[in-house]
Amino acid sequence: MNSSPRILFAGTPEFATAPLRALLDGGYSVTGVYTQPDRPAGRGRKPAPSPVKQLAEAHAIPVHQPLHFKEEADLAALEAHQADLMVVVAYGLLLPRRVLEAPRLGCINIHASLLPRWRGAAPIQRAIEAGDEETGITIMRMDEGLDTGDMLYRLSCPILPDDTGGSLHDRLAPLGARALIESLPGILSGELEARPQDDAGAVYARKLSKAESQIDWTRPAIEIERKVRAFNPWPVAQTRWRDANLRIWRARALSDSAGDAGPGRVVGSGRDGLRVATGDGLLCIEELQLPGKKAMRVADFLNAHSPLGDVLGR
Repeated sequence: MNSSPRILFAGTPEFATAPLRALLDGGYSVTGVYTQPDRPAGRGRKPAPSPVKQLAEAHAIPVHQPLHFKEEADLAALEAHQADLMVVVAYGLLLPRRVLEAPRLGCINIHASLLPRWRGAAPIQRAIEAGDEETGITIMRMDEGLDTGDMLYRLSCPILPDDTGGSLHDRLAPLGARALIESLPGILSGELEARPQDDAGAVYARKLSKAESQIDWTRPAIEIERKVRAFNPWPVAQTRWRDANLRIWRARALSDSAGDAGPGRVVGSGRDGLRVATGDGLLCIEELQLPGKKAMRVADFLNAHSPLGDVLGR
């Protein structure tokens, strides 16, 4: 193994900064960083660099931002790095075979699930939504499929009863960095054995969309609670209330019966929350947000509103 392996890094969001920082802190030679083009952000909608680009520039690492890998110039530029390995984390672009084969040891991916469960774009949120009790990080060798490559290393992580998409994201990011640093010597030396995934256990984590954020009150309370947690901080579960869209930030399922109340009816209110009938059980809404307002505790919401008896979702 080369005493100073040349590593390319590809990633875009905050989640990918922890592994990149770990490489730099570990003394690895990162010869170039690939990240998504700057996107409009903030009220002014001015193009803003990705978190990965900001970190790379802070360390004077050359940054590449191709729209895709269909142009010969972009492919040639990547090959010119003569990299030993490319580390990919939530990059956001599909890599063609020529890119996958450019580094001497190919490309590896840090994926936020215990593959083959939750291949795809939203593994963290889908694991919470499904009620999984465990998730983790998988380091895999990339191929042309969607998260189908052979597995090189895995670390597990429990999903806590109150985990949100945001809190679990924040625990998995450093775990991804740890998995990379622990596995990298064996990957570079070729001593780490790759294991094929069992396709029979594959589950697809489809991309999140705002369209699915509306709560279906005919579903069981526990399912709605998981959705609320999974969709926090984006796209945030919501429901119609009177003439407004009410965003639900925190809620918990109760074992109490909904009685004869129809799904969506607010059957109780107090400082602890709004109790809403569902298809099975009650959901206690603890934190919500009105249009144009900040998220607030239900106790503050009740100072100005009386939703008791209202039916949500109409």
